[in-house]
Amino acid sequence: MPPHSIANLIHLDLDDLPVSAVRIDSVRFGDPFRLSGESPEHVRVLAAVGARLPPILVHRASMRVIDGRHRLRAAMLRGQDTIEARLVDCPEAEVFLLGVQENIAHGLPLSLRDRQAAAARVLVSCPHMSDRAVAVSCGLSASGVAAVRRRIPAGPPRPSARIGRDGRVRPVDAAAGRVRASELIAAHPDASLREIAALAGISPVTVRDVRQRLNRGEDPVPAARQSDRPVQGPVVEAVSGRVRDRGGAGVAGSRDPQGILRTLKNDPSLRFTENGRLLLRWLDSHVAQPTEWTRLLAGIPPHSAITLAELAKACAATWQELGQHLERNQSTG
Repeated sequence: MPPHSIANLIHLDLDDLPVSAVRIDSVRFGDPFRLSGESPEHVRVLAAVGARLPPILVHRASMRVIDGRHRLRAAMLRGQDTIEARLVDCPEAEVFLLGVQENIAHGLPLSLRDRQAAAARVLVSCPHMSDRAVAVSCGLSASGVAAVRRRIPAGPPRPSARIGRDGRVRPVDAAAGRVRASELIAAHPDASLREIAALAGISPVTVRDVRQRLNRGEDPVPAARQSDRPVQGPVVEAVSGRVRDRGGAGVAGSRDPQGILRTLKNDPSLRFTENGRLLLRWLDSHVAQPTEWTRLLAGIPPHSAITLAELAKACAATWQELGQHLERNQSTG
């Protein structure tokens, strides 16, 4: 799959696509994303919902379902002849990646094994995607994707550069980019991090690290990478395109609570059931953002600080216990 094609695909604004009624017998089921297959219980829940379900996503050329497999089953269970759908025009090879992104963003969550299997398939078909870009698409951490990449059997030579979350191409080994960045910083000390990053083919974060190393009198390339340091490396040309983060990707350690809550609110089995709405309302009032409690810190009297700290830790422990309980249920379900 061409690099520019991936950047354009992930940048698609699917919510702006028109909705049309398509005959159910014209729609094909695409590749499943769940190793355990479909969930009959989830299908029954959706079929019992009286409200209108969100449109499914269908690849126009093949009429394969990209997102909405359970909604399609529910419509069939209801005896419908048609279903609302958004038709997507994209190359056949990109259907799976788009489907993974959409399944991560909402609906019935994919298990860890499902997401790892999806990441492995994406890495085989798109080896030039960076770990972070795959992480956003498949709901894993970048380190988790790197571990999946290492487990993939050796195949064709792996590319020397990868596409990042911002759609730019960067070398797998950033030593050459670090050397180039150090030269650019010396020649243009007033240039911004982004300007240096664009010219050196590395991220602004890496440029900041190089600048800090130079200020401390250290080598711009860490000792662990010295053996791979080239005498002179080429600058990787940036390409246009921007990776879209739809706010549903379950990247461990990087998702804000409000983003996770938005994902849950997009789940029809929660939005359109009484228990689901009660859960969402409860979560809405109990999920705290750092920006909220930081504003309240100034008003806390000193004598209450310790008591409040104990309460915060107790609540955190309760949330941790709930999270572990749900993970155990998911792994044994």
